[in-house]
Amino acid sequence: MLLKKRKLKILRVTVFTLVPLTLIGLGLSPLNANPNPPADRPNIIYILTDDMGYSDVSCFGGNFVPTPNIDRIAANGRKFNHFYSAAAICSPSRAGFITGNYPGRWNFTTYLDNRKHNRNAEQADFLDPEAPTIAKFFKTAGYATGHFGKWHLGGGRDVTNAPGFEKYGFDEHVSTYESPDPDPLITATNWIWSEKDSIKRWDRTKYFVDKTLEFMRKHKGQPCFINLWPDDVHTPWVPRKETEYTGKYPMNPEEEQAFKLVLKEYDTQIGRLLDGIKSMGLDKNTIVIFTSDNGPLPSFKGSRAAGLRGSKLSLYEGGVRMPFIISWPDHIKPGTTDDSSELSALDMLPSLAKIAGVKLPNSYRSDGKDRSSTLLGKSSSRNMDMYWEYGRNNIAFKYPQGRNKSPNLAIRSGQWKFLMNSDGSDIQLYDILKDQNESKDLAESYPKITQELKKKLNKWWMSLPRNTINNQNFH
Repeated sequence: MLLKKRKLKILRVTVFTLVPLTLIGLGLSPLNANPNPPADRPNIIYILTDDMGYSDVSCFGGNFVPTPNIDRIAANGRKFNHFYSAAAICSPSRAGFITGNYPGRWNFTTYLDNRKHNRNAEQADFLDPEAPTIAKFFKTAGYATGHFGKWHLGGGRDVTNAPGFEKYGFDEHVSTYESPDPDPLITATNWIWSEKDSIKRWDRTKYFVDKTLEFMRKHKGQPCFINLWPDDVHTPWVPRKETEYTGKYPMNPEEEQAFKLVLKEYDTQIGRLLDGIKSMGLDKNTIVIFTSDNGPLPSFKGSRAAGLRGSKLSLYEGGVRMPFIISWPDHIKPGTTDDSSELSALDMLPSLAKIAGVKLPNSYRSDGKDRSSTLLGKSSSRNMDMYWEYGRNNIAFKYPQGRNKSPNLAIRSGQWKFLMNSDGSDIQLYDILKDQNESKDLAESYPKITQELKKKLNKWWMSLPRNTINNQNFH
């Protein structure tokens, strides 16, 4: 009965809804499986950093601490300056990447918490296991699939009925307490870290890197798709005790000095990952992608986002524009930068599938676009609007304060970035190519463009399902 209600609800939404009922069970039929994929298919490691600002790392202008290992990915590959996450906060951002759909299609609006919070936020308790995922598609094509790190797409707190990782297409996993199956070595308590953890907070990225390399060794000879999703550099910042820091310990977990030490250690572990791949002889055929789920918080007055307006929880550029680097030796020209092509996290599923020769079912509909040629070095306009939502009410949504507090809806259409509240108030228009800091509102100067984008944005928002049934809470 519950599934029937959900089907009827999806059928009622407008033409914008791109999640057809035929997605149920996509890519899981044994008849479609390819257990012996071509040996030359690339490994793919998708490094999704947690709460990393646009300019935290050196190659994007950061000057907190040198990040030579992350910079190695850029030196060996291509850097994109106009890459956008699917949301301004973790859970919907991750849902957007993994499904290739706007997170609102699956009732994700903010971070997942306890059941009460999720109801107040008008969202689901976990990602629907019937949703399409990149891991399902790659697994069906013969890839070994692993998830190592933060999940935050369901499970933890009082949500005890979240589906396991295998329901989303993963062969193996190691994850934190914000998951259906937390690793006991890093979850002695129901929180992001504890002194009681066998593996301490400062060694968690090392642990996830170790698990990634172990997985690749285990599956050598079979292509691997891996989510490496550390929970660095999310607060609390807890550097190891044996550092050059000599002040009071533990440090203030949100102070800049603590951040610098955590970032330095994080960069070291990315170096260990790259060295480990090379030592196995897999570096030439491994695509490494480095990015972030959303903007930083705290942002240290915008210094972590290259001065872009906004932060995590904000739809201004500082909340949704992310660092993005991709490397693949002999396929992507090293040391290059794309300063014009717009990319979305929603583009990653169709793009990586195309690059890897993974055939997507005809019934799959992505909100993204195949940008494989752009990832491989051919700059091009996206020619497809990008939409964002953050905040459906005044109960469960904590906005940044002051000028970083954005309206709750946004669209980027070519050179234009338009924002407004879902009730039609607080309309703002920026020429993002000339004014990336979103400092000059042009809404009154361009009334025709303003009305056009307002109509588009409102139509898109009205097409999203409203989680009045909150299906998991009816179980």
